[in-house]
Order: sequence, then C-alpha cells, then structure tokens
Amino acid sequence: MTATDLRPPSQLRCDVLVVGGGAAGVAAAVTAAEQGLDVVLLERYGFCGGGAVAGLSGTVCGLYEATDQPGVRPRQVVHGFAERFVSALRERGGLGPALKYGKTWTHVHDPLVWREAADALLQRAGVRVILHSVVTAALVEGGERIEGAVAYTKEGPLTVRANITIDASGDADLLAMSGFRTFMGDGGRVQNPTMIFRIQGVDTASFLQAYGEDTIMPPAVSALIASANAMGRYKLPRHKIWLFTTTRPGELLCNCTRVLGADGRELSATFARDLSEAEVEGRLQAREYAKFFRENLVGCENSFINDTGVQVGVRQTRQGAGRALLRNADILSGTKHVDGIARSPWPIELHTGQKPVVNWLLDDWYEVPYGCFVPESGVGLLFAGRCLSAEHEAVASARVTAQCFSYGHAVGHAAAVSVKENIAPHLIEGRDLRTILNQHNARLDD
Repeated sequence: MTATDLRPPSQLRCDVLVVGGGAAGVAAAVTAAEQGLDVVLLERYGFCGGGAVAGLSGTVCGLYEATDQPGVRPRQVVHGFAERFVSALRERGGLGPALKYGKTWTHVHDPLVWREAADALLQRAGVRVILHSVVTAALVEGGERIEGAVAYTKEGPLTVRANITIDASGDADLLAMSGFRTFMGDGGRVQNPTMIFRIQGVDTASFLQAYGEDTIMPPAVSALIASANAMGRYKLPRHKIWLFTTTRPGELLCNCTRVLGADGRELSATFARDLSEAEVEGRLQAREYAKFFRENLVGCENSFINDTGVQVGVRQTRQGAGRALLRNADILSGTKHVDGIARSPWPIELHTGQKPVVNWLLDDWYEVPYGCFVPESGVGLLFAGRCLSAEHEAVASARVTAQCFSYGHAVGHAAAVSVKENIAPHLIEGRDLRTILNQHNARLDD
C-alpha cells in the first residue's frame, strides 16, 4: 500500500511566514505587515484566537500590577500591541470592565468579538491569512536554515517559502519539526489542561452579592465543593475555582476543571492520545461542575451550559530552547533586562492538585529578554507565545494573553529588521529592538 495525495501542490512566497493565529501570531503578523513586508499567516482553525478563543480562556490577563494596598485602582504597565488589541475589543463592545482577580485585575472578552477584531487588524495590514491549514513539515536547508513550511489544506498540500518563519503555534511545533532543541515542563511533567466553559441563565446580581466581586471564589465555596466531593455526590477534582461575569447578561465564564488521565497522570497535549483523553474528560467535568453550580450556588438555580472550549485549554507543552532563558527566580524578584522586550506583572499560577498555587509579584513587574524567542541554533526562525524559552514556574506566569501580544509585537519587529536589513535574527541587539518597540507605544522605559 502506498500513501498518496494526487492533488497538485500549491506554492507561495513571502517575506514572513507566521504559523499560528493566537495572540502572539496575530501580533507578529500585523506588526511585520505594517512594516511593509509580505506576510502569510497559517491557522489550523477557521478563526484566529488560539487559547483565548478556541480554548475559551476568555480573559486578557497580564495588563495590571498586583498590589496588597487597599483601595488602589488597577495600574496598567503593559502597553503596545496588547493595548491596541484591547482597545479594538472595547470599541466593538467585546471587553468587560477590569475585574478583581485576587491581588490584580483582568478583563473578560467576548470570543466572537476577539475573532472579528483579529480579522479586521489582519485585513487592514494586508496579511494573507490561510485558515484551516495545518502545518505538517518545516522546510530546512542544510539542517540549519529554515525556509518556510508545508501545510495541509482542503485544496491540497501547500508549500510556503519565507525569509523568516515565526513559530507561534504555542507548542513549538516548527522547532520540533526542524530538529531544534525543545524541552518540556518540570522533568517532562506539565501543568494539567483545563476545559473552560460558560453557563447562562445566571442571576449575576444575586451571585455577586453572595460571593463578592473577586473572580477567585471565596473559601466558603471551596469548602462546599470539598464537602460535596467527599460525600460522593459529585466528581469535582479541583476545589479552588474562578468564576467571571462576562460581557453577556446572565453568563459566567467558568475556569474550574482539573483534567487528569484515568491513571492520575498530568496529560500532555503534545501526545495525541493524551489530548484526546483530555477533551472527553474535560467535557464530563464541565457537566459535573455545572450541575454542582445549579444545585448549590446562589444565582445559578436556573443556569445551564452554554458552551465549552473548541478544544481543551492548554497551559504548557514544549518550550523552545532559546539564546536566553527566563528563570523562575526572575519572576518574583522583578528582574529587568537591558534587552527586555516585554513586561509582565502576572503571578506564578501553578495549576496542580485540588488548589492551584498563586505566587504574587507585588507593585512591580519583570522583563523578558529578546533571546527567549531566538533559537539557540539555526537561522531564519523565531518563536513567540507560551512556548518561549523559560523554566517551568516562569512559564506559569509568562504564558498569559497580554504578554503573548507583547512577544508577538517584538518578534514581528525583529522579523522586519531581519528582512529589511538582511541580518540574521540572532544578530539583532535586544536593546535596539526595545528602542523600536518604544517608538510603537510599548512604553518599556516609562
């Protein structure tokens, strides 16, 4: 038996190829295109959004400092493309107000509006977007130079050749395909996936009056979950949960499942069998939590599941091995870098066990250096998003949406410099890139 695909292949040529249309991919593609480059974006779904939309994470986290000071309003410290995209959501009525999230704040967004905002920005910039395209191979010359990728489309195989390729897949897929070094989690262990879901029919006024404005549910709710679970009435593996009011009336966004394998393992979305198991188990848990909310939480008496993520929410898979490494210690010490190209004030969130652990960085932020997005070897490839070069706990802070926008913004400018000046990405000075970003409202030196 011979494996065949007799459809004629298609060919494209561009300056920059971006693989993946999540927050980092959209930011990188729009940024590079606005610098006058010919950009192609390949996205496996029929829409952009990545974990924020397909995974239904539903929030823009990482814009604001955390603080213990009472009565302090949110202080925004992340700007640039993140601020631009948030403004686009707000203009379309797709962004909620800043909500309390423990010691910081976040915004809930409408996932449909997210898609539309991305569509508009990409079209305006002139990016050639090819949806429903799954990258199957990297084009590698001499084991060192990346010259694009091959994708599967309904039309047939597609080869895209580019001067610079940006891996914004979230899973470092292009790096792995190219044979460049990647690593994963804590000795291979990664943080568990979560199936996020939405419920409607909620009396949100009664809900907020009972449980307060903080989206992290109070200890009384955690105790109620633990008690119900211990009595065998429900199967609720995680006791500390997050429930957010949304831009839609009568709706809550629910981040509460803890998806493990049947054997108790943390599942890894880079393994086909694990990812398939996570999807099914995630939907089962969503139903169980929704039933518990309906039967036990004030305001949820008439609630019902509106939707689950198109895919299970993935927190961590492969990390690219970069020329720099964001270390665990950098987070809580608020480390700054002369070649820092992104800020993050977000805490370390380790979602493991019945109660996720949150370690806060207060009244400060840390910076991520450019080298965390440049492969330690090879030419013609950059990467962006949650697959940045970072240690296990550092990823648990650095992976969130506002930061992924910032990474894409920086890498898009790096790609533009590389193409226009005919210079390899690893030869670009991070401090020079920082200057360019500040010229485009990143405000890294404010």
